[in-house]
Amino acid sequence: MQLVVVVLHVIVSLMMVGLVLLHSGKGGGLSDMFGGGMGAAAQGSTVMEKNLDRITLVTALVFSFTTVGLGLILSTGGL
Repeated sequence: MQLVVVVLHVIVSLMMVGLVLLHSGKGGGLSDMFGGGMGAAAQGSTVMEKNLDRITLVTALVFSFTTVGLGLILSTGGL
């Protein structure tokens, strides 16, 4: 059980790093990388950026649950 949670946590952690790096900052980001150079201020959020937000949110939730799960497993002696 502990090994499964640790492996899932590592995978989700790496996904979080990648997803956060894809988000646009003050300029650029995912939309500029794929040719949408107008920016979010001129045209609003694109569908791709909205989906990226949703995927990042779900990944963050899974990351939170695995973090809490690892804390509980390790505090009880590693079930």
